[in-house]
Amino acid sequence: MSGASDSASRHRPIRSFVLRTSRLSPAQRRACENLLPRYGVPFSPAPVDLAAVFGRTAPKILEIGFGMGETTARIASEHPEIDYLGIEVHTPGVGNLLQLIVAQGLLNVRIVQHDAVEVLQHMIAPGSLDGAHVFFPDPWPKKRHHKRRLLQPPLVALLASRLKPGGYLHAATDWEEYAAQMLEVLSAEPLLENTADGYADRPAYRPLTKFEQRGLALGHAVRDLVFRRR
Repeated sequence: MSGASDSASRHRPIRSFVLRTSRLSPAQRRACENLLPRYGVPFSPAPVDLAAVFGRTAPKILEIGFGMGETTARIASEHPEIDYLGIEVHTPGVGNLLQLIVAQGLLNVRIVQHDAVEVLQHMIAPGSLDGAHVFFPDPWPKKRHHKRRLLQPPLVALLASRLKPGGYLHAATDWEEYAAQMLEVLSAEPLLENTADGYADRPAYRPLTKFEQRGLALGHAVRDLVFRRR
């Protein structure tokens, strides 16, 4: 019995999310129904041609877990020369970002509403990304829940393999203990090297969010980690 249990545990697929019940507004629902067919990229079991998805050749940045999409939309609006592929499973966030895409006339954002692990495994070809953003992932602060944290060695190795040589992985968190774990995991990945001596200064392209500003006012320091693919 214990052997079967151990085997099941070893082969249990890693997940990048835990679904929560969340309220979907009528506007978000309409956005998903009317706009996702235009700006969404359906899950595919085979690598997708990112140049064809965006209709041009340009640097491609992947964002895992964009939340409600405000930061994604702002970065995309300030960097129209770069294409951004956002992954999010929660429908209210998808609907909100779709509304922002239309309101701001963004041509360089596409959305995959699917588990990030499966997207990386199947849809993103090795060495195809210029960068990846993981901003404020769920910290899962209780020790018994740490195994649910996103940036674990298997996912970091998978994500690093999808970066081009010289491509970057940028993570940020306001949880000091999670930041330390991130630093340890990222530093242990052979394909990655730290661009800083420990934590990095916040790159100019990452804007301060309202959430972050509130945290800073309460004394919650935000730590950025920027690693590059060797």
